[in-house]
Amino acid sequence: MAEQNRKGFNKESNIYIILYSTVMVVMVAFLLAFVFQTLKPVQDVNVALDKKRQILAALNIDNISNDDVSSEYSRIVLADKIIDKEGHTTDEGSRGGEQAAFMLNSSDYKAGRLGLFVCDVNGKTKYVIPVYGMGLWGPIWGYIAIDSDKSTVYGAYFNHESETAGLGAEIKDNKAWRDKFRGKKLFADAENDRQRIALAVRKPSDLKNAESEVDAITGATLTSDGVSNMFADCLGKYMKFLNER
Repeated sequence: MAEQNRKGFNKESNIYIILYSTVMVVMVAFLLAFVFQTLKPVQDVNVALDKKRQILAALNIDNISNDDVSSEYSRIVLADKIIDKEGHTTDEGSRGGEQAAFMLNSSDYKAGRLGLFVCDVNGKTKYVIPVYGMGLWGPIWGYIAIDSDKSTVYGAYFNHESETAGLGAEIKDNKAWRDKFRGKKLFADAENDRQRIALAVRKPSDLKNAESEVDAITGATLTSDGVSNMFADCLGKYMKFLNER
């Protein structure tokens, strides 16, 4: 017994193994938490920068350096409002805003809090509306910019979480396809019927209204359908606002 005590703690015992494993787990958890907290501010800045870039892309403002994104966003975005389904403003936001509409996500839309970016592009008012939906493999989202008539699409940007490269992922990667939305109409008859969103993505054989519909991406039918559903669902929530003229 005395000899065992002189040797110290038995490293082959179950107690030693459990204590050692516990200490290592705690140390690793602490280090991971430290790294996460250290990097989080940088990650938050990058996420905000990417979001600003997406909003600007919907306004056909592309190829901006990272150094210029924030200043261009602040120059263009007059307010990031939050409105309700009745079109009433619940938060005025601010110029170059990052605290109102900028902070919303798909959960807020389900709760009836709708984001609206009021912008000035070369002296003309544009509205940018965020949209959220589901593609083939996961969430898709984007921004639709419309003219002051609240009917004509000025530009569009889309992104995705896990769509297939070369197929569904083309909603983001194919700028030529996104550009097809420019000039399209939200409504089939903007003068007499603003009760149904007509903007949609259709297979060429199913196109019925060239003023409001865009060709679907070849080989990505379900993702394209997801974009159409996203328009109907999200833009439909803005009906009161879109009918205020």
